Amino acid sequence: MSSRQSRAAVCAIIGRSAPATRWVIAKPGRSECATTASITAVRGRPAASGRSGVAWVSTTEPARKYLQGMGSLVFVPLFDRGVAINGVVLMRKATNAFDTQLLPQHVWMANLFGRATQNLVLSEELQKAYETVDKEMQTVADIQRSLLPSTLPDIPTLELASYYQTSRRAGGDYYDFFPLPDGSWGILLADVSGHGTPAAVLMAITHSIAHTLSGPAAPPSRLLTFLNDHLAARYTTDSGTFVTAFYGVYDPATCVLTYASAGHNPPRVGRYDGAHVRAIDRNGSLPLGIDPGVCYQDTVERLAPGDVLLLYTDGITEARSPEGELFGVQRLDNVIAECDGGARELVARILNAVEDFTHGRAPTDDRTLLVARVK
Repeated sequence: MSSRQSRAAVCAIIGRSAPATRWVIAKPGRSECATTASITAVRGRPAASGRSGVAWVSTTEPARKYLQGMGSLVFVPLFDRGVAINGVVLMRKATNAFDTQLLPQHVWMANLFGRATQNLVLSEELQKAYETVDKEMQTVADIQRSLLPSTLPDIPTLELASYYQTSRRAGGDYYDFFPLPDGSWGILLADVSGHGTPAAVLMAITHSIAHTLSGPAAPPSRLLTFLNDHLAARYTTDSGTFVTAFYGVYDPATCVLTYASAGHNPPRVGRYDGAHVRAIDRNGSLPLGIDPGVCYQDTVERLAPGDVLLLYTDGITEARSPEGELFGVQRLDNVIAECDGGARELVARILNAVEDFTHGRAPTDDRTLLVARVK
């Protein structure tokens, strides 16, 4: 404690003067005592009780009920970075009840407990703030999930299964289905750059734009071009964000998938005979929101009964082991090749493989799977 603080605290000791003492509360001012201690002693009128040494307190004093009848008082300032922000008041009914030699001990003890109390208050305030933010984030996550299909559609000749997990409360992965007038179905999977709330907001914007396209969402290049032009014109150019996307239109009558890709991870196709797994990557282009002038191209992929189509986001292949190794595409292909069950079984096997590989570590990126097995 500095000499200035010591002198200021000593100024706050009351009860060792004349028996008749008056208590008042003084606002902090420029004086040394008032800056660090807001209670001062003033020689004044006789005690209200008529007994020597008992304080008389003005009827207008806000602290009257606390100070009335007290004969001794010590005000110990509580310092924060050398500034007295509040204080502790010690009072006794007897006069001369405090020893000035013990003043440093009072100051040290009061500041010790004061610091602990302040830390507790700050901790409680931080916890309340965290709970408020967490509640808001949960609301954002609930709204985001409401934009995803509540159930998978019944598409003839396809068995569907899906999995969706955000790395935080909300995330940037998005998938959707679009029924088309000719009986075909559009299947969209997108991944917004970044994580958390900013990605969730852009995901919601992408969903809104996709559903404002007039007419059928076909061919695939039409929808991706529409999304790209609107995102680049209004939402992504200045922020540096972008969206990768894969959109395919599946014809149940012919098992033909017509697709276009905007920088997304190439889907995997496992053949019915289990002989090999390959990527659908013949027409990759820039992600959405980077260049408003991009023209996306359509490509045709013919599927056969027993084939499995896997759409995924990079949270799957970029999952890391404790040693920092990526799960990778090869491990994903191995799981596909070894699975001869249905769509749900393949989703479960992929998730188990990722879980084993990462040793159960929490995901650092959103993870989404869409599996379509041709019946």
